[in-house]
Amino acid sequence: MNNQIIIVDNQDNAIGYGEKMEVHQKDLLHRAFSIFIFDWSDQKMLIQRRAKEKYHSGGLWTNACCSHPRKDETMEKCLSERLKEELGFEKQFRIADPNDSESLLDGDDVIYSCGSFKYYARFGSLSEYEIDHVFLYSPVMQRFSKSDFIGNPEEADALQWITIDELRKWMGDSPEEFTAWFGKAFELAYGVLERQRNVLRMME
Repeated sequence: MNNQIIIVDNQDNAIGYGEKMEVHQKDLLHRAFSIFIFDWSDQKMLIQRRAKEKYHSGGLWTNACCSHPRKDETMEKCLSERLKEELGFEKQFRIADPNDSESLLDGDDVIYSCGSFKYYARFGSLSEYEIDHVFLYSPVMQRFSKSDFIGNPEEADALQWITIDELRKWMGDSPEEFTAWFGKAFELAYGVLERQRNVLRMME
C-alpha cells in the first residue's frame, strides 16, 4: 500500500514525501483533506466517530471522511478512494470551484472545493500539522439511504446523520467531543452549503 503522504511548504507546494506515521512524529507540514456530506432531502449532515484504535483522536466525532492524498495520487482519485475505504461509498468525483459555478446545482459526481486552512494540534508523541483542503458533497437531486454508507470499523465505529442546528448546539456544548480540525473545516463547508441553500430559495 502507498503510505507516502505529501510534505508541503506554507503555500501548499509539494516539497517531498514521507511515511505517514513518521510525518506525524516529526511535526512536518503536510497535505490533508476533509469531506463533508449533506443530504438535502432530510437536511442532515453525515458525521463519523473515529475508531478508538486510531493513531490519534480515537472516539472523537468528525466529518464524513478525512485523510491524506498519497504520493502520485490526484486529489480526485484520493477523494474517491478514501470514501470507498472508509464508508464503502463509490463515486468518481470531479472537483468544482463554487466561485466558478453559476448554479451550485451540478450533478451527482460534483464535489465542491470549499477552501483550505492550516492548523497544528499535538496528540502525545504525534501531531497534526496540516494544510487541510475541505470538500462538500451535497448533490441537490440525490437522496441518500443508510445503506449508501457503511463505516469501516478500522476507521469509524459510528455514523450519524444530524441537522445543522443540532450539530452546532452539540459543538457549542461539548467541543471536546470533536476533532481538532472539525470546527474550522465545518465553517468552510457550511459557507458553500449556504450558497446552495440561497440558490434553492430563489428557485422556489
